[in-house]
Amino acid sequence: MAYKPTMDDIKKLRTMTGAGLGDVKKSLVEAEGDFDKAKDLLRERGLAIAAKRSDRETSNGCLLVKKVDGFAAMVAVKCETDFVANGQDFIAMVQEILDQAVENRCKTLDEVKTLKLANGDDAVTAVQQRSGITGEKMEIDGYNFLEGDNLYVYDHMNRHMLATIVRLSESNEDAGHKVAMQVAAMKPIALDEASVPQSVKDEELKVAIEKTKEEQVEKAVVNAIKKAGVNPNLVDSEDHIESNIKKGWLTPEDAEKAREIRAKVGAEKAANLPEQMVQNIAKGRLNKFFKESCLVDQEFQFGDGDKLNVAQWLQAQSKTLAATTVATRSLLSNQANTYRTAHAPQGGTGGRKDTSWLVPIRSWQHDGMGMSLFCARRRRTLRRVPQGWKARRKQPSSFILIKKNKIPPYI
Repeated sequence: MAYKPTMDDIKKLRTMTGAGLGDVKKSLVEAEGDFDKAKDLLRERGLAIAAKRSDRETSNGCLLVKKVDGFAAMVAVKCETDFVANGQDFIAMVQEILDQAVENRCKTLDEVKTLKLANGDDAVTAVQQRSGITGEKMEIDGYNFLEGDNLYVYDHMNRHMLATIVRLSESNEDAGHKVAMQVAAMKPIALDEASVPQSVKDEELKVAIEKTKEEQVEKAVVNAIKKAGVNPNLVDSEDHIESNIKKGWLTPEDAEKAREIRAKVGAEKAANLPEQMVQNIAKGRLNKFFKESCLVDQEFQFGDGDKLNVAQWLQAQSKTLAATTVATRSLLSNQANTYRTAHAPQGGTGGRKDTSWLVPIRSWQHDGMGMSLFCARRRRTLRRVPQGWKARRKQPSSFILIKKNKIPPYI
């Protein structure tokens, strides 16, 4: 007589594996009630799906962070869709992996992958099994940890997509939380200038020098074209030249004159650029890069309006307070490691004429922290700033919404 699994058997195996009811029942039937064999069948199905979908992109996932007794860690498990990433079973699996990693104080991703979970499977097997259940490719994507006193962790908006760990020189819960948010918002590449790899410094200086030379040459070319009586905006590229000739805005003679000037003046200027001037400008660009990319030199985003960098703000809280180590990881697509886009609805001004409360919208950029929204480009559509918020002009065509320690609504 063929084996027919009871509901209790199905529930038991489902509890052990987390697999769907249909998969559990099918495995029990094939295994004729042997639970170990049924678990192996479910595992094999997960492996088969993982192999079949190995070339698929895992653009979503779950990133969790935790600290216990002087040890903080974060682990990321990726999948294909946000539907799976937001599932309770998937998040619970990632949480169990993280709990074991913290309990065992794992130092490498390989150690995390070999951790034994409650059901006896290692972390990699558990992920493969979950892949068999959902039918999506999954993988343990990354692991970070910090060890020591005065650790603070932050999971951005509890969405499990962006997390940071910060270590301070002394205990300060409020400062630790704010600096962790700063790291998530501004995404520094290093703690300070000394921590920036030399290879990065060399590459940034090289790029700065090239950009400086290009700008100086272009400036000379534009001035020469203006003196020749040609609008430089009409001849800034071959595509524009051809288009503007067809539209009648530019004569073929002026186009040819501009081409000759660009070739001659450009070559002459490039050959006679003052090296010291180029180096000075490039070093200025490099210093700006450090100010924007090193945590302690970044402008602190969560103060009371004073334009202090992170190091200065920490010292204002306590003379001996400083950030000593940071770790961050993000599953956001690029943005991923830049900023998220917040979609603002279309709408008018609501009949209001008080333009001091109006902010251009359309291409809102979310700063990764949820602390501010700003308009990247000039747009015609306007919308009123939410009550209690302030609009600070950042550039002639952009504003930033500010409210101390609050997350702005997606307006």
